Amino acid sequence: MGVSGSGKTTIGKLLGQKLGLEFYDADDYHPEANIRKMASGKPLTDKDRLGWLERLNKLILEREKQGMVLGCSALKESYRHVLANAVEIDIKWVYLDGSFEEILERMKGRKDHFMPPELLRSQFETLEVPTYAIAVPIDNSPETTVAYILEKLQ
Repeated sequence: MGVSGSGKTTIGKLLGQKLGLEFYDADDYHPEANIRKMASGKPLTDKDRLGWLERLNKLILEREKQGMVLGCSALKESYRHVLANAVEIDIKWVYLDGSFEEILERMKGRKDHFMPPELLRSQFETLEVPTYAIAVPIDNSPETTVAYILEKLQ
């Protein structure tokens, strides 16, 4: 979990490979209206996110027995509650932690992503960092980051 541009897809895919689990990108589950709204430079509201989060919760419940890695912003505690609703396994939350400036630079270098860098500030304003998550600084290589996560999951 983390703001846009923090590396959720890159780290999630690599972590999934190392754990032998499928990776799912929450961005792939946004309704078209949400994508259009973000692409136009408007931040999503809690109401915009609710159906998306409920859809992701269903995915988690479907994959509960097999396990999975899900890359999702999960910015607020209330969002994480929706994601974990009725889930019986212990969800391991990993927070990809970086500064606004560091992530903004990453976002400026991205191509073909619907989330414009102009919305990053709104994500940081929405972010409620979970104290129970494995907090991982994003300033290392993906391989080092994943090795750190795997060590913490032991």
